[in-house]
Amino acid sequence: MTQQQTPCEARSSSTAGPFAHGSPSIPPVPFDPEVVPALEALATSGAPPLTRESLASLRGTGPAFPDGASVAKAHGIAVRELRIPGPTGAPEIELTVFSPREDENGAEAGANRAALPLLVNFHGGGMIVGHRSWEHERVADLVARHGVIAVNVEYRLAPEDPFPAGVEDNYAATSWVSAHAAELGGDAARLIVMGGSAGGGFAAAVSLMARDRGGPAIAGQLLLCPMLDNMNTSVSSMQYDGIGTWQRDANLLAWQCVLGDALAFSETAPAYAAPARADDLSGLPPAFVEVGAAEMFRDEDVSYTRRIWETGGDAELHVWSGGCHGFDVYAPEAEITRAALASRDSWLRRILGRAEAS
Repeated sequence: MTQQQTPCEARSSSTAGPFAHGSPSIPPVPFDPEVVPALEALATSGAPPLTRESLASLRGTGPAFPDGASVAKAHGIAVRELRIPGPTGAPEIELTVFSPREDENGAEAGANRAALPLLVNFHGGGMIVGHRSWEHERVADLVARHGVIAVNVEYRLAPEDPFPAGVEDNYAATSWVSAHAAELGGDAARLIVMGGSAGGGFAAAVSLMARDRGGPAIAGQLLLCPMLDNMNTSVSSMQYDGIGTWQRDANLLAWQCVLGDALAFSETAPAYAAPARADDLSGLPPAFVEVGAAEMFRDEDVSYTRRIWETGGDAELHVWSGGCHGFDVYAPEAEITRAALASRDSWLRRILGRAEAS
């Protein structure tokens, strides 16, 4: 991939299109008071800005993200690290598989246990940074509380591996989990794809791919503040220019890295890269869409949900007042986080119960 302008460089040479500054006449939605301290701490943390040069330092694991074994031990669950075949001609894919333990002595569930629902999680990071260990805690918590098996997927990142590398990795992983559900102790008929931010975008894209390619069967898609629209022209995409946890410049850079200059902000971008570009949202698995009112993905997520409804599709939308991007991660003790987690839990119980009964 050739070197391109950073969003800041490009914006200094143009006032049109996605690089235009947000209008001062469109104030941002205020952040929830319980979220503000986290934003203030982030602003003074000294973390480097997200640029092409800083990408490498913002990837991988570290002491802030415990390994799978540590997380599993803390939650009293089991963990396996696997490598599976990647897409044709691509490297293997690393998976971390969390599952309930069979008994208090820590023995892994055996063949006599009923098959459990499966969650396949794709981590966030704008498709350009991140690692599955960043979300071990989120998926392990779901395993411990819902008695499911959760698979955390490692996929290739842009710009080194631009579209379609990441989404094809995630589709291959989902297909593998479905095909090998029995040996994992899972029920392929109760498989949900999920993720936050870029991971939510991947979950939406994998659902489109599964519909178009004839499988695997997906019982639901859990989309948490999903990154869906490459255009960056909505009101909310302008409101969070320079503020919040995931800001406009970072989003512009991410789409450039994933799609390159020709398609980064184009209406002709592939739908499997930017699901908002899909012409047809019919025939998709039930969707749960969660987003903060005070973040740049708000409008694209609301629009995507509305378009599913317009096809007669099954979708549930939650827009949390004052929520920044990833508010549950940055403000885990906030009341809106507790309410959001309860809503997710309710949807999961309903979708998994429906799939089991069918």
